[in-house]
Amino acid sequence: MKILITGSKGQLGNELQDIIKNGKAEIGEVSEIIKKSEVIALDLDELDITNLQQAKMKINCLKPDVVINCAAVTNAEYCEINEEFALRVNSIGPRNLAIASEEIGAKLVQVSTDYVFSGVGNKPLMEYDFAAPCNIYGKTKLLGENYVREFSSKYFIVRTAWLYGHVGHNFVYTMRRLGREKDFISVVNDQRGNPTCANDLAYHILKLIETEEYGIYHCTGKGECTWYDFAKMIIELSGEKCEVKPCTSEEYKTLAKRPEYSSLDNLMLRITINDEMRDWKDAIKSFIEKLDEANKIK
Repeated sequence: MKILITGSKGQLGNELQDIIKNGKAEIGEVSEIIKKSEVIALDLDELDITNLQQAKMKINCLKPDVVINCAAVTNAEYCEINEEFALRVNSIGPRNLAIASEEIGAKLVQVSTDYVFSGVGNKPLMEYDFAAPCNIYGKTKLLGENYVREFSSKYFIVRTAWLYGHVGHNFVYTMRRLGREKDFISVVNDQRGNPTCANDLAYHILKLIETEEYGIYHCTGKGECTWYDFAKMIIELSGEKCEVKPCTSEEYKTLAKRPEYSSLDNLMLRITINDEMRDWKDAIKSFIEKLDEANKIK
């Protein structure tokens, strides 16, 4: 199998490459087909997915069996003030990859987000629930989903949330840094969701691409919490003495409105390839243990 990964230098792109190279994820081994796959890892300097002609030429030349699109503008604040750029990357990019992949019969994985939902409610959201984003990031990601559904016949749209991995910027690294630098930090306690380990997400994507179980999937860590709960656990596991204080979204104003409730239910995973996602508490404990071990070696 030949796998093309776009946005390959990000945290998910890196996890996908590591799992294929090592033949296993933290939660299990991948198949022999995946282990023996040829991986083509491209980032912006090698492929601009917002350019249709470039995307078509590159994919037609490489002829991958699967395209996994990890490229995205994920900073919600940035999207609010750079709407056109967010639209190009989060919407037009997936459209271009869908068109190009369809021309050669390749499968396409489009990674999406819990932010496609409004945030109103208190029950975990299913794949069939109505999407109504409350910010530009969510709106551009939803449009990207719609383009993929329109132009590809072999797609997996995989929605995830609160993602963290070993490469790049994420909430875990930010909290650990602030925990070392400050006596206390304030974190919102009225937004609920699912922290998700990028290694677990990558493992399930690699399971999906071997199948023809096309459609929309939710893939997040099991269980839910608030950002305050998540931050508190990160600080405790890191052994920092920094106090984590709860605050409201009103007190911690941001340019982009965040969904108050965006917990996802991995229904489609359960009824197709089996949901092996870890509980978010187990995953973050393992992640921080590995970080601390790596720091000791350094």
